[in-house]
Amino acid sequence: MNGIKILLITGVVFIAVYFFVRLRNSLFDLILILLLVCAAVVFILFPEITNQLAHNLGVGRGADLVFYTSIIIFWYVILKLYARIRKLEQVLTIFIRKKSIEEADEKSC
Repeated sequence: MNGIKILLITGVVFIAVYFFVRLRNSLFDLILILLLVCAAVVFILFPEITNQLAHNLGVGRGADLVFYTSIIIFWYVILKLYARIRKLEQVLTIFIRKKSIEEADEKSC
């Protein structure tokens, strides 16, 4: 195993540990990150697997397949974050409306 593989695996494991410790999310997210980490480690240790998989899927190189897959994952993350922001906006709006009505009732009494 050469230096870049050690560096990449260390980075992937560090990100996974950070995700598990700091960002306690749903079971689906935890399973997804675990699968991605396992796939990343396998692809780092055995890069020829990505080339074989890419050729089976009709993609030229394994690096291109990894790039295309990462684009899909980034879109998933972006949409998940967008949904969370929308939910927070709705909760904040409801809270502010309730607080405003309470203050208006207090002033009218």
